[in-house]
Amino acid sequence: MKSDALFILLVEKDAAYMRLAEDRFYNRFPCIIVTAKGQPDVATRICSYDSANLTTPDIKWLGIRPTDLDKYKIPEQCRLPMTDQDIKTGKDMLEEDFVKKNPKWVEELTLMVKSRQKAEIQALSNFGFQYLSEVYLPLKLQEKDWI
Repeated sequence: MKSDALFILLVEKDAAYMRLAEDRFYNRFPCIIVTAKGQPDVATRICSYDSANLTTPDIKWLGIRPTDLDKYKIPEQCRLPMTDQDIKTGKDMLEEDFVKKNPKWVEELTLMVKSRQKAEIQALSNFGFQYLSEVYLPLKLQEKDWI
């Protein structure tokens, strides 16, 4: 199989996936978009977490989620308190070797656990219907601001 994709974009929610597909995001930024539909399957987790160790294909996996709520000016009404299970999951992830290998992941997870807040990716739609595909992701890609 051959592709001109520059990266694989893992999108947590199906609604965000559909938004990107409807906007034909992949035409402006050659990529393969994969949705985890809220909870990624084991194969998707392994590929995305351990992509640095995959022998083929030689392609980056990028994931989207607004974790720094203040940086992205996520409105208060779109912020959700993390449940005890969310916090436990975050702390457990901080103990995983694949996370420890990536200081940015550690920083992001630590910030989430400390703030005890999260935001759904749909929160970005408060800034406009196509904000995710027209502003947020292009800016992240331009600035190489990904983990």
